[in-house]
Amino acid sequence: MLSRTAENLFWLARYVERAEYLARTIDATLRVTALPAAYIGKTNEWDSALLTAGVGAAFYDHYEEANERNVVEYLSFSSENPSSIKNCIEAARLNSRSVRTALTSEMWDTINSSWIELQAVWNKGPANREELAKFLRFVQETSLRFDGSAYRTMLRNDAYWFSRLGVHLERADNTARILDVKYHMLLPEEEHVGGPLDYYQWTSILRSVSATTAYHWVYRETLKPWLIADLLILNDTLPRSLASCYSNLVRNLDQIGVAYGRQGAAQRHARGIRNRLEHSHMDDIFQHGVHEFIQEFLADNSRLGEIVAKQYLM
Repeated sequence: MLSRTAENLFWLARYVERAEYLARTIDATLRVTALPAAYIGKTNEWDSALLTAGVGAAFYDHYEEANERNVVEYLSFSSENPSSIKNCIEAARLNSRSVRTALTSEMWDTINSSWIELQAVWNKGPANREELAKFLRFVQETSLRFDGSAYRTMLRNDAYWFSRLGVHLERADNTARILDVKYHMLLPEEEHVGGPLDYYQWTSILRSVSATTAYHWVYRETLKPWLIADLLILNDTLPRSLASCYSNLVRNLDQIGVAYGRQGAAQRHARGIRNRLEHSHMDDIFQHGVHEFIQEFLADNSRLGEIVAKQYLM
């Protein structure tokens, strides 16, 4: 496969996954801010949404205050934000047009019809919270349709494997950022772990990764921070956990290596991260520091993206 084709497939999948993540982040933040002030306390949940999206600094170049209207606009529709939902869907369509012959008709129809609806229905943004909820559902359903179409209709060849690399690299980055914001930045010093604010913030995090039901199936307990961290970091049965993402990354990179007749730095780096996750325990992670662990993971994950690009996409 041409490196340009592989790059387009890789980034197509990343943009779709990123759009869904942003929609989930906004939806979870809306749920928390709808709670009574006694539960929310003094925190600005919209600031936390910006931090989890990785655009905290860039946002204030264009807006003075992180409120619902400004943050929703910036994360969803702003042309100034390269990673806004609108820009992600437009970039996904641009990439899909470049590799139209490598996609199945179902995958192309999903991206193209979603782009058309974005232009026709959502071009001016939602007028109220009800319309915003519909828009967020539209984005999540687009991602689910695209992912389902890829899983059910693509040949298991290098086109599929490069697409999956994009999905799981992006997903791992998103899950890690959610956890980092929670542990390092979100809970005010005067609040205590286990309090009302803490409980609703953890609930919002589980909603962001669609893991609320999964948590209760696995642990059968009330929400506890160390169990939620265990679920999102080390439990490879949860599709959005770091362990699950790296199991898939290693598998797909190995399949590419077999197909191309050689292994390389990308395979070795991914295996190193997976092995570290497999041999980690939550007690050790908490003792070392969750923030430090996640910052190291984010750097390694970003490094893997660079290695994949150098090895296959250039």
